[in-house]
Amino acid sequence: MRIGILGGTFNPIHIGHLILAEEALSKLKLDKVVLVPTYIPPHKNVDLLVRPKDRLKMAELAIADNDSFEVSTFELDSKKKSYSIDTLKAFRGLYGEDAQLFFITGSDLLKDLFSWKNVNEIFKMSKFIVANRPGYPVKDVPKEAETVVITPIEVSSEDIRKRLKEGRSIRYLVPEKVRSYIVKRGLYK
Repeated sequence: MRIGILGGTFNPIHIGHLILAEEALSKLKLDKVVLVPTYIPPHKNVDLLVRPKDRLKMAELAIADNDSFEVSTFELDSKKKSYSIDTLKAFRGLYGEDAQLFFITGSDLLKDLFSWKNVNEIFKMSKFIVANRPGYPVKDVPKEAETVVITPIEVSSEDIRKRLKEGRSIRYLVPEKVRSYIVKRGLYK
């Protein structure tokens, strides 16, 4: 089995995340992609995070109509800082030694990659995949990593939060079910 693992804060999940997951599924010939919302990301400002249960619900709503995607609550259930190596170990235990794990990340994370906890072990446990992201050139990719070219979509969770705070529309930047959930719950105001 070939399993893609796409972690992130998903604060909120948006079409860029979904396009990355869909194109990785196809281009890497994966059996499925598992989205893994972080509980507390080690490299991001947590002041702007909405509650874990809201980020989980938005991720579930976003992928509800795609049988090739699923959401894992592993990092949220841990209720501690989320490290990729711990997630990979859990997935290895869940799927067994015969499964091929593809750890998918964006080129925006390359600059901090060697500050990650046990990054060399991550390279050994998975095929490390770097996808292009607008504004972040795919350069200085470690020899242990592979690259995949994804349709560039210039959208970010940060921009979506800013738009919401300013009372501007986010229609078509997130799936409609996610947009409705955000509006109904009054998130990111």
